[in-house]
Amino acid sequence: MRIKSMPIPSFDSFIDPLLRLLTEHPGGLATAEAQRLLAEQFAIGPDQKRELLPSGTYPVYKSRIGWAHDRLKREGLSSSPKRGFWQITDKGIAYARANPKLCADELKRLAYPKQRTAPLASDESPEGSPPNDSVGVDSLLGTPDDRIGSALSEIEDSLRTDLLARIRNRDPEFFEGLVLKVLRAMGYGADEDSLEQSGGPGDDGIDGVISLDRLGLDRVYVQAKRYAEDRPITKEAIHGFIGALHLKGANKGVFITTSRFTAGAARAAAEVRALSLRLVDGVELTRLMICYQVGVRHESIAIPKVDLDFWDDE
Repeated sequence: MRIKSMPIPSFDSFIDPLLRLLTEHPGGLATAEAQRLLAEQFAIGPDQKRELLPSGTYPVYKSRIGWAHDRLKREGLSSSPKRGFWQITDKGIAYARANPKLCADELKRLAYPKQRTAPLASDESPEGSPPNDSVGVDSLLGTPDDRIGSALSEIEDSLRTDLLARIRNRDPEFFEGLVLKVLRAMGYGADEDSLEQSGGPGDDGIDGVISLDRLGLDRVYVQAKRYAEDRPITKEAIHGFIGALHLKGANKGVFITTSRFTAGAARAAAEVRALSLRLVDGVELTRLMICYQVGVRHESIAIPKVDLDFWDDE
């Protein structure tokens, strides 16, 4: 059984260790080296290192360390004399000597300053952080981007619930068309004409067909079931779809539902031979709708960040 990795420490947990690390290297450290050494100190494992921000481009633990440095820099205890390089200041050295170990109140003062007169970011602007439920940071005490990520996660959870309710209130034909639109948005099908909605009486268990090439030689067959949450897809339904695929001579199929699949259904799909069968439940469907903006629109919020290229004089 795979053991779940421990949550990545909150950014304030890195403040004191980072202060000590920079004190031990008064000449400065490359940002990457500081991150590596702190990751070793906190025993951050490979799984934790692979956890990324909502943007999917930057590791969470590096973000947390970056925000810890931001707080030291606010206080004038550290600096970034050049890009990708951190160095403790004379004030920081004196502060570290006067405070061999930061007490809880002092750590809180550094981590969550009441005054916002100092800039939140610099030429070493910390990247954002992922939603709180994935990393265990209190929504009221996380980094600014922790709080943004938490709010975004809450909005998406609510939106997924709303989307499923809306889909279930529409007729089966609408759902079959929606499924094809999602698959098309994901890049399946040579063009719009490659999508064929075939559900209805006498459909032989096939609700849609997508031609992957313009000649229609390679096809994906789709079954779509608009079910309530308490009505899961069973292995019998999967066996029925597999039979329909065999009748068509197909080797690719996608079964999509607004509900969920039982364990037996998942095993039936995994054990089938001679064809590729993919199951998509309601949770994954709504995530795909959000990601590919099908029935969903994204609103942009301008978040100011320092333009590193502008300030990089090297």
